[in-house]
Amino acid sequence: MNVGFIGLGSMGLPMARNLAKAGHSVTAWNRTRARAEELKGDGARIAERPQEACQGDAVFSMLADDSAVEELFLGPGNLVAALGARTVHISSSTISVELARRLVAAHQAAGRDFISAPVFGRPSAAEAAQLIIAVAGPPQAIARCQPLLDALGRKTVIVGQDPPAANVFKLAGNFLISSTLEALGEAFTLLRKSGVDPRIFYETMTASLFAAPVYKGYGSLILEGKFQPAGFKVLLGLKDVRLVLGAADAVSVPMPFANIVRDHLLTAVARGWQDDDWSSLARVVEENAGL
Repeated sequence: MNVGFIGLGSMGLPMARNLAKAGHSVTAWNRTRARAEELKGDGARIAERPQEACQGDAVFSMLADDSAVEELFLGPGNLVAALGARTVHISSSTISVELARRLVAAHQAAGRDFISAPVFGRPSAAEAAQLIIAVAGPPQAIARCQPLLDALGRKTVIVGQDPPAANVFKLAGNFLISSTLEALGEAFTLLRKSGVDPRIFYETMTASLFAAPVYKGYGSLILEGKFQPAGFKVLLGLKDVRLVLGAADAVSVPMPFANIVRDHLLTAVARGWQDDDWSSLARVVEENAGL
């Protein structure tokens, strides 16, 4: 398939590379051209303008936040108008539910298909094509794009036909992850301050009651204090938890624990840790306990 890719950050670059490795013809664009140049060796064509990436069978967007997506697709960039007659826009960015609804309306008005397909997984999972992809949109458009999704992840979950449903799904998942970071931070801090080795606890729990990647991976980062290089930065985690709270507010769902996590991530930013991995919110818990 002919596929465009817009946004080549720590997640977008390996995703675009895997599409090329799977035999798809990739046209890539990134605001910083040097990132796009890294795909030349994989056979990708480098677009001079983002509009050039919008003419194939599909175009992925993997951008940092709402403002970046809005600027390119609804604002001055107006990429919705640049989409080819049969080009499906696949948005893999973690964005607000409200923006997803506006994107749906804009694509419908232009007569173009829009799919929300945010992903679960850190950059290492993107590199290994082991992402979990939450997808919502027109069934026929999803079916057409399934070969592309198969090249990126180990599992595609069809959430529904309304694209914003996938964005709610993604935000709920990120809330669970951030809650796990808070819980690990509190548990390890209790153990440390009580004179108990948290490593023994970690090894026991992750081999039995909590034998899951999120506990194993993030638990290890917190134990080692390995917050650099960041797989997912504090600043992005704060952005996502704020999006969770916005989505909850829109449907009158109190989420008190999300507020706690937001405050701890905000504290991490205030202490200058915005570029550390978001698991460093455990360090906020430790400091609050006097460690």
